[in-house]
Amino acid sequence: MAHGTYSYQPKNAFTKWLDSRLPILRLMDETMLQFPTPKNLNYWYTFGGILTFMLVLQILTGVVLAMHYVPHETMAFDSVERIMRDVNYGWLLRYLHSNGASMFFIAVYLHIFRGLYYGSYKAPREVLWLLGIVIYLLMMATGFLGYTLPWGQMSFWGATVITNFFSAIPFVGEAVTQWLWGSFAVDNSTLQRFFSLHYLLPFVIAGVVVLHIWALHVPGNNNPLGIDVKGAADTVAFHPYYTTKDLFALVVFIMVMCYFVFFNPNFLGHADNYIPANRLVTPPHIVPEWYYLPLYAVLRSVPDKLIGVLLMFGAILVWAFLPWLDRSSVRSYKFRPVSRQLFFILLIVTWILGMLGAQSVDGDFEFYFGLVLPISKLFLSQICTIYYFLHFLVITPLVSMNEKALPVPESIATAVLAKNSSAPKARTTG
Repeated sequence: MAHGTYSYQPKNAFTKWLDSRLPILRLMDETMLQFPTPKNLNYWYTFGGILTFMLVLQILTGVVLAMHYVPHETMAFDSVERIMRDVNYGWLLRYLHSNGASMFFIAVYLHIFRGLYYGSYKAPREVLWLLGIVIYLLMMATGFLGYTLPWGQMSFWGATVITNFFSAIPFVGEAVTQWLWGSFAVDNSTLQRFFSLHYLLPFVIAGVVVLHIWALHVPGNNNPLGIDVKGAADTVAFHPYYTTKDLFALVVFIMVMCYFVFFNPNFLGHADNYIPANRLVTPPHIVPEWYYLPLYAVLRSVPDKLIGVLLMFGAILVWAFLPWLDRSSVRSYKFRPVSRQLFFILLIVTWILGMLGAQSVDGDFEFYFGLVLPISKLFLSQICTIYYFLHFLVITPLVSMNEKALPVPESIATAVLAKNSSAPKARTTG
């Protein structure tokens, strides 16, 4: 464990007996209550707890939904409708699960970009960062598998398009694709396989999350300043300071999710998925869920299927090399003005890729409010894809080696005290 000496003492005979045989209470006290945490963490650091809650919610609602779902191509769509109409509170479980997936990805994207901005990928937290990427890849696979289960039009054709990407792998592509299908096309065998894997993977994610938390507790939390903890003056106990802060952020997050669940449950979905799957009718525009759209735009930016697939997975795997591509000794972008500007450019480019992924590949780029910009969508997606990879592989290494960073505070306590002393003093009356 990082930073500090713990003083857990069993309170009674039972806890003494349990502690000598299974020190689970000591573990909880060390990792959840007394764990020394930097005293300057802001609300961007609350998404780890939010993500843990969302994972538990997805597992619980998924287990109950699996009790009523029928993984058969002739009954899957009707079983989802039965859950919505006939199962007690089935509509609530289904909307919690489907919208929970979207909220899960919203939280994980905020968590990832927070890590990028504050340099949480840099030493000594490389393994923590790599485990986070593994969790994200598992989430991508789980989300895709779950998207196929309602067996609507977008489910069926999305499964057909995505699984066909594996056929681009040289020599073994066709065999891998047929293995995924369990047949020679997307059919009942495919649905049963995808249901089984969708049920299994959340528990695999939970296991990797345990490793992720373990890897966090070895070096301790990063912080907005990106500097190491110098001593006890830089930290506070995780409880009650951050448990209270995390709980408040979680309540706000749940309120946002409840808006979608109760008032706009289909806003983040696709209307075509309320049409039963029909292999004889192709939807006019096949799109994945919104959280895959930037990667989908990268995939479609090149005409060659194999290169597109490699770029799509490369867009995620390039994050794994970031701890070694960024050569700066300063972690946080707060003290790296050029890197900070490039970070916001990356956000804009990623957002544009998401918009391109939601549109057909032909024609000019359709901006918000019906505004059409006179630029080809294919050309714009190629420009954004090129910049995306240049940002990580070329621009980040060059800037990190030559950028002049701003002065970094000596310690967290010094920065916190300086911030508090600069605040205007409260007026007194008397």
